[in-house]
Amino acid sequence: MVDRVENLTIGAFARAAGVNVETVRYYQRRGLLLEPRKPLGGIRRYGESDVARLGFIKTAQRLGFTLEEVALLLKLDDGTHCSEAAAVAQHKLAEVRARLADLNRMDSVLSALVARCRKSRGHVSCPLISSLRSAPDSPRSHRDKAYRRVSPAGK
Repeated sequence: MVDRVENLTIGAFARAAGVNVETVRYYQRRGLLLEPRKPLGGIRRYGESDVARLGFIKTAQRLGFTLEEVALLLKLDDGTHCSEAAAVAQHKLAEVRARLADLNRMDSVLSALVARCRKSRGHVSCPLISSLRSAPDSPRSHRDKAYRRVSPAGK
């Protein structure tokens, strides 16, 4: 009897991995998954090693690795390239820490704005909306700067 894990159709393989068939095909086009040979007049079959490889890809993605980084890690998966894999992970860790710092700054700003909103109940102008309108990166501030540049004598 053939082991079922070595005899999965693409649909069963995708379901076993928790993805859809198009994801499997996309990963094949990207070179992340190999496309099994199709027996003469038959259907391609996927096995345990394919399921494990797709699990590796999905786990790496959940850790924030891009598909390009996943492809690199898959090439380094033979056990002899631990220092290169560690360098890829170290780079990703630096990106994650930078993103966390950005998120912490966003948390601080939003917390302060929410607190200001709570204190100014009943006022005509909401501090949060006013802050967003006057932020240096807002399109309105860029528009206002452009208007001042083209206005005759600052009028």
